[in-house]
Amino acid sequence: MASAGRRRLAPCFLGILLNAFIGVMCEAELSFTLEPSDVVAVQEQPLMLHCQVNGIPPVTVQWRRNGLLLPQDRERTTVVNGSLLIGHFQKTKSDGSSDEGDYECVAQNSFGLVVSRRARIQAATMADFHVQPESVHVEEASVARFQCQIHGLPEPHISWEKDGVPVDTQDQRFTLLPTGVLQITGVRGEDSGRFCCVAHNSAGVKHSAEAVLTVSGSQSSVYKEPMILVGPENLTLTVHQTAILECVATGYPRPIVSWSRLDGRPIGVEGIQVLGTGNLMISDVGVQHSGVYVCAANKPGTRVRRTAQGRLVVQAPAEFSQPPQSVARPVGTAATFTCQAQGEPEPQLTWLKNGQILEPSGHVRLRNNNSTLTINGISQDDEAIYQCIAENSAGSTQASARLTVLWADGLPGEPTDVQAEALSPTTVRVSWKEPDQNTQDIIGYVLHIRRMPDPVEMEYEEAVSKATLQQIIRDLEPSTSYTFYVKAYTSHGASKPSDSATASTHGEVPAPPSLVTKVLNGSVIQATWEPSSKMGQHQGFRLYYRRAHTPHFTGPFTFPRNVSQHTITQLDPTLVYEVKLLAYNQHGESNSTLRFVSLREAVEKSVLDAPCDCVTDEQGRTSTTGIIIGIHIGVTCIIFCVLFLVFSYRGRLMMCKRMEATPPAGRSTALEPSSSSSQGASGLNGSARRDLEFGGGGSGGAAGKEAAAGNELKRLFAQPRQDVCTPGSLPLNDTQLSMIPLDEFVLDRETQPEEPPAEDQG
Repeated sequence: MASAGRRRLAPCFLGILLNAFIGVMCEAELSFTLEPSDVVAVQEQPLMLHCQVNGIPPVTVQWRRNGLLLPQDRERTTVVNGSLLIGHFQKTKSDGSSDEGDYECVAQNSFGLVVSRRARIQAATMADFHVQPESVHVEEASVARFQCQIHGLPEPHISWEKDGVPVDTQDQRFTLLPTGVLQITGVRGEDSGRFCCVAHNSAGVKHSAEAVLTVSGSQSSVYKEPMILVGPENLTLTVHQTAILECVATGYPRPIVSWSRLDGRPIGVEGIQVLGTGNLMISDVGVQHSGVYVCAANKPGTRVRRTAQGRLVVQAPAEFSQPPQSVARPVGTAATFTCQAQGEPEPQLTWLKNGQILEPSGHVRLRNNNSTLTINGISQDDEAIYQCIAENSAGSTQASARLTVLWADGLPGEPTDVQAEALSPTTVRVSWKEPDQNTQDIIGYVLHIRRMPDPVEMEYEEAVSKATLQQIIRDLEPSTSYTFYVKAYTSHGASKPSDSATASTHGEVPAPPSLVTKVLNGSVIQATWEPSSKMGQHQGFRLYYRRAHTPHFTGPFTFPRNVSQHTITQLDPTLVYEVKLLAYNQHGESNSTLRFVSLREAVEKSVLDAPCDCVTDEQGRTSTTGIIIGIHIGVTCIIFCVLFLVFSYRGRLMMCKRMEATPPAGRSTALEPSSSSSQGASGLNGSARRDLEFGGGGSGGAAGKEAAAGNELKRLFAQPRQDVCTPGSLPLNDTQLSMIPLDEFVLDRETQPEEPPAEDQG
């Protein structure tokens, strides 16, 4: 075997034996059955850190402290099962070193190496009190409160003494909170005395300063508004700890204390306990207990209340929802490990390869916030134990998986003598030679291509037939360096990757830039440009302009690559100009981009658009005056048109009367309204009405016609829109109306008073 982890199997392993092999491999996985945990050690006392490993022997176990291997000596011994014994724990040694730190158990066998979770070892300590109890003066039946605080490892246990005697916790009026608070409700005269806080842990015992409680006469009959003396504090705990939310309220009558959550969710009853008269204790807290808790003090029988609130944050150490699984893969294929963890706050994931931090490089990729590890083009060097470390502020955990690389007989060696030669700014020819062994089963080659500045994740591949030992790579970028390597493939897998070859494509002139021109006024043009998407590397731009059809350009105006516009001034507003732009680099100039600009058209357009350009107040006033005058003229025209139509129809009516003229007496009689004429008008049938309306000849009698004509004239006089005079006449059009002499209108108006009153009413 080339290495202890290599498996040389027959080609049929890809089918029948693969599942059985993986099953055996998983049973013999190197893993921890017991890992070290955080410990608070006692000075000069022995300390045991536990570690037990399961795996195919021989298995060796070592310990690391703060990332460095721990030497074995008289004070530190690794026992048979892998645990570490420290004979006399010391926080600070004579040489300045310490037994405190982060410890890891490291186990290794022929298949790889695994590292245990990190365990923090700290010395037991007891600091001085940073909050001392203070003397208080209270009334009978009210509430007294003392508090002390002290830091220590492990967390000190707090008790209280009164006049040198432990406080009687059997008395329900005395409430001792684990946070170091003593509450006395319904204070009596005998409660007066000197109170002292006592803290003790494995590091020792300490007493606080004394505080005096003085009790005066009761004034309980005097009404007092409810008031919260002490509300809940903000707490950050780890799951399974106990939360104490304090709430001390006073008032008369004694207020009722209640608790709720600000988000409206129920607090629940499991693990919930009320201490004293209003303190809330939550045992074995979980993430679901996180939230803002509100303490309310209500006056009995009323809605008078006071509130205080505090936030509880519960953290959960990282734990795996999907640990990585061991896999076996043939050489040249890909392997993927998935690791998902949960916790509060969200855990960070780190990968180790045989105990060393794994950084993405080459063919190794980490994705999805490090939850997915992918190894492409597996080789024998990738065979190892891979560990996923999940860690947050509440703790850490680890899970491991092994990658077994399957090696089949007859796989070819790696291609040799790989060379790359640039042919043009966009093409490179890559050539190689056949492997030195096992070439008869090669079915093709795969060429791996990557731009040098790009990460490995952006590498891409091209398949090449076995009939050729070279490939021309196209569509590359000019003046860019690329790296290439080759693998030979058979039906059983791929060879190891060949050595890499690099080449830089030739340079080329850039592509023409885009150009946009804009006329700012009659003598100024603004030119704006941007590089083409296929422009390649360029150093800058050159701008020219000239009068159209003249031989010489003005310029060049040279600009660096970060400049994208220029203003051309002092131009002739009556001419057409030609603007030219090109890009350049060390290889030459690009093709130019041309634009023709007519300043004359811009000037004419500005003149036409000038009335709409209301800039000054004077122009605004002139425009407003013109609008008002136009409105008056329009209204006047409308009035004249209406009057003209009214008098035109009256003139036509008078002319029609003269056409039917009889002696004056007869005419008056014919036009006077009568019952017979009304009946004649109403007795017209539909045909007669249509004949009247369209001016056609009727077939009725002469008398009927005259009566109908009189009524129709009256109707036409009342409604000038009708153009019919008599049943036997044709309608007059607008041309005929305009040809009636003006003196006839005057005559009709003069004779109008002689007409019967009935017609005047009409």
